Amino acid sequence: MDVNASEAEPRAGRREWIGLAVLTLPTLLLSLDLNVLYLALPHLSADLAPDAAQLLWIMDIYGFMIAGFLVTMGTLGDRIGRRRLLMIGAAAFGVASVIAAYSDSAEMLIATRALLGVAGATLMPSTLSLISNMFRNPQQRTMAIGLWMSCFMIGAIIGPLVGGVILESFWWGAVFLLGVPVMLVLLVAAPLLLPEYRNPDAGRLDLFSVVLSLATILPFVYGLKELAKDGLGIRPLLAMIAGVVVGVIFVARQRRLTSPLLDVRLFANRTFSAALGIMLLGGSTIGGIALLFAQYAQLVEGLSPLRAGLWMLPYAVSMLVGAMLAPVVAQRFAPGYVVAGGMALAAVGFALLSQVGTAGGLGLAVTGLVIVYLGFGPGAVLGTDLIIGAAPPERAGSASSMSETSTELGVALGVAVLGSVGTAVYRSEIAPALPADLPAQVREAAGDSLAGASAMTGQLSEQTGGALLEAARAAFTSGFNVAGVVSAVIAVILAVLSALLLRRVRPAAEEPVVDASAVPADGTDETPASVRH
Repeated sequence: MDVNASEAEPRAGRREWIGLAVLTLPTLLLSLDLNVLYLALPHLSADLAPDAAQLLWIMDIYGFMIAGFLVTMGTLGDRIGRRRLLMIGAAAFGVASVIAAYSDSAEMLIATRALLGVAGATLMPSTLSLISNMFRNPQQRTMAIGLWMSCFMIGAIIGPLVGGVILESFWWGAVFLLGVPVMLVLLVAAPLLLPEYRNPDAGRLDLFSVVLSLATILPFVYGLKELAKDGLGIRPLLAMIAGVVVGVIFVARQRRLTSPLLDVRLFANRTFSAALGIMLLGGSTIGGIALLFAQYAQLVEGLSPLRAGLWMLPYAVSMLVGAMLAPVVAQRFAPGYVVAGGMALAAVGFALLSQVGTAGGLGLAVTGLVIVYLGFGPGAVLGTDLIIGAAPPERAGSASSMSETSTELGVALGVAVLGSVGTAVYRSEIAPALPADLPAQVREAAGDSLAGASAMTGQLSEQTGGALLEAARAAFTSGFNVAGVVSAVIAVILAVLSALLLRRVRPAAEEPVVDASAVPADGTDETPASVRH
């Protein structure tokens, strides 16, 4: 049976596109919120005087809660209604933002950041699953997801600039108040413009599965973050192992339940599983290399945080360009080949990063990152579209949550792995290069990290301090280079996997042929997303 994907599903009208504009608001806000807090840290530290551990929790608890609750919230939206969950989350986010803005202690800010994370976990899967229901036509859905993701990138681009403007005139809490008017607009517009969708056969929410999902994700993410900060250690490894063990129990329980929290049957669809894995590994290279570049720009090139942030704008814009071009290109070429081409392009960018030097390497580093992010733009949009399109409409919330969770885990994994690679190379190269007459305290700090070496130069003579800093910068740059090589290899592997595993997914503008031979003998439906709904 021939099925024209463009005609098989109804096309969205004006109301849906205006509704998409409403759905982009929380996406823009979440991205912006992640970026402005970094600029506010010195100000809130002076006001609330948090200790080192509290400062880390202020930064990390938000991400922990989002990662931990994405699966629960995505599936909850399938049960109670995606618009209803979006509005509940928006109201909670607005209230928590006000409380965070007026926090008068580190403990209070940590608690409100945790609440913001739980509320934030409702927003991304709710908006993405609503998009999948509002835009059933494959071409329009891909374009809508591209616009949705572009707003997330725009938030990353303007975040530092907006934060800087706010902090010039107001106190640090004002950065949290950005969310209040956005959420008010969402609460007013959602009932008027957004339809309600839910799965009438979803069944009750299994609370024990919620506990198991949290006990799976939170220890694993915690272990990854600890590995990124402190390197290999017993505590983070045990946390990750515990997360994996509980995860096995979680999956086993989902297989037995009539109404599971997470429908693991989705993984039987090869398109869904392949796209999810590619986004996970792709996100890992992006997350890790972005962290290393931020350190390179400030500690090797000596840029201020603001100037370093400005140098990040070109590659953020390039990913936006890639995301906007992806839906257009995917009309004529198979999405798998578009993603593969993007990954191959990203590999070229990573290869350039392997050639960056300690002096005058900023231009080459930014050029490499512009190419990397341009290449990853199509994968981010089309990968998300394939994940959402591969799931039945009643499971869109569950699929959306898995898409977001894979991205969160990918970034955390990349920061841990590539951060550890860079640290290992740094420590192996700095040890023999340290001047012999260094005090023990200076030698220990310099041998641990470039930041430690930079902090100790003030205690040394100009000549000795200069030699130490030069050696430390060279060692860090070597680690950055090796991370570029590792990322290039991963990108090449992902390019090959994309071309092989996603080759059955046809361009949305074509007329794919679907017959009985397209369905595996075991009954697993691997029909391309563009023709199955």
